[in-house]
Amino acid sequence: MSFLDTSSMTQMVAALGAVLLLIWGASRFAGRHRATLRPGGRLGVRSVCAVDPRRRLVLVACDGREGLLLTGPAGDQFLGWLPGA
Repeated sequence: MSFLDTSSMTQMVAALGAVLLLIWGASRFAGRHRATLRPGGRLGVRSVCAVDPRRRLVLVACDGREGLLLTGPAGDQFLGWLPGA
């Protein structure tokens, strides 16, 4: 019996296929669910900026106003509304 017999190779190829399928599905889901303001919508995400590998600064819009959120592993924090233009 060799180290990599046919059943082991089949399992490895199936596992690799499953992982690639999950990665593909996650990327499609993330691309489709990027929130933006829809016409007539009250709430949306204008922009997201990475502060560091674990935290994000999110510009949100609600009822014509824009605010900043800081998200991260320690929790999310609303930084405040931006002055109107």
